[in-house]
Amino acid sequence: MLVGKIKDRTARYGVIGLGYVGLPLAVEFARAGFKVTGFDVDVRKIELLGEGRSYIEDVPGETVSALVQSGHLTSTVDFDELADMDVLSICVPTPLSKTRDPDMSYIMDVTHEIADRLTEGQLIILESTTYPGTTQELVLPKLERSGLEAGKDFHLAFSPERIDPANKQYTVRNTPKVVGGISHKCGELAALFYRQAIENVVEVSSAAAAEMAKLLENTFRSVNIGLVNEVALMCDRLDLDVWEVIDAAATKPFGFMKFVPGPGLGGHCIPIDPFYLAWKLRTLNYRARFIELAGEVNSEMPNYVVRKVTDALNDAERSVRGSRILMLGVAYKNNVSDTRESPALDIMRLLEEKGADVVYTDPYVPLLRSQGEVQESVPFDQAQLEQADCVIVTCRHSAFDFALVGAHARLVVDTRNAFPSNAPAQGPARIIRL
Repeated sequence: MLVGKIKDRTARYGVIGLGYVGLPLAVEFARAGFKVTGFDVDVRKIELLGEGRSYIEDVPGETVSALVQSGHLTSTVDFDELADMDVLSICVPTPLSKTRDPDMSYIMDVTHEIADRLTEGQLIILESTTYPGTTQELVLPKLERSGLEAGKDFHLAFSPERIDPANKQYTVRNTPKVVGGISHKCGELAALFYRQAIENVVEVSSAAAAEMAKLLENTFRSVNIGLVNEVALMCDRLDLDVWEVIDAAATKPFGFMKFVPGPGLGGHCIPIDPFYLAWKLRTLNYRARFIELAGEVNSEMPNYVVRKVTDALNDAERSVRGSRILMLGVAYKNNVSDTRESPALDIMRLLEEKGADVVYTDPYVPLLRSQGEVQESVPFDQAQLEQADCVIVTCRHSAFDFALVGAHARLVVDTRNAFPSNAPAQGPARIIRL
């Protein structure tokens, strides 16, 4: 039985999708003693893993190498091997379409591959973030077309990923795992499996409840970031330092949670997940007003940053057109290489449309592929800072020396509080803060 295989860790585990979610998950279970097979359509990823190399910052190459050498971690592009797995996790992207509708194509393609090879007794767990009802309404019917019945012949559950890139404190192992099955037995089995490698597993009553919990987490962040971004706009009108205001409010030991403003939202989760919930509610004739308003505020922040740059250049008797602008960081957050939905890309595009010569420096993103073009990171050095008419701080990567920026840049637009107003001046640069 699968229960026995899970407990003695002889269950064969397959992870479909070896990106920021799938690879850390596969590695954690391989470290726990399971034989793990990773599946992906990206041949380059499979080649790198076969060589014992990692392509994700949070997964050390030496860990991958050791697991590959021990035989606990293998990878393949051959989906026929799905039939040999006892447990499968689906960790594929769930983007939004141009009309902000959920794109279920990746999930459905993978589900089709599994359904063609579904065997009795398998446990299938969807981890990709999606709207409430996806597991029950889309994945379940497709799998049951195999002739097998969920909850009886195979098991199906949902457990949302909670990966936070570059977070050294909370990893796959010690971040609580929410699990909900399409039946009580399915949920129990999925929870048992996760407990073999994850310290704290939280069972909920259904897959839909687990799906909703994930969307609540990221909607909470989106709405609160939207609020603090609007406070930044208010403070700008009131000629107040928004960072000072936030720090003062954060001294309250109860009833306040600190969020900070920025150039916009980035990453795969927070800019996208709330709109999954809003879309689902629209099908039920309900308007998610908080989500829509937060989305409007957050999506406007790149334009606000560009206006700051424009005004700052005007004050220096320079036009945007023809100015050389150096962006510090194009990743969506500090100390990661992920550029998905990065607001820096929007800022770059808007400035280029105004005729600016925009370059960037980012130690995590040596090459930037955007809108069919490839741009190379320039060195972070004195010469680049001195050549720029304006430097925009879009990331606070730990590799950036902001004392060097202050000493050699002429004009800086700081969207990340890299130059706090109460800190000693770091050079002659004129600092314009968010």
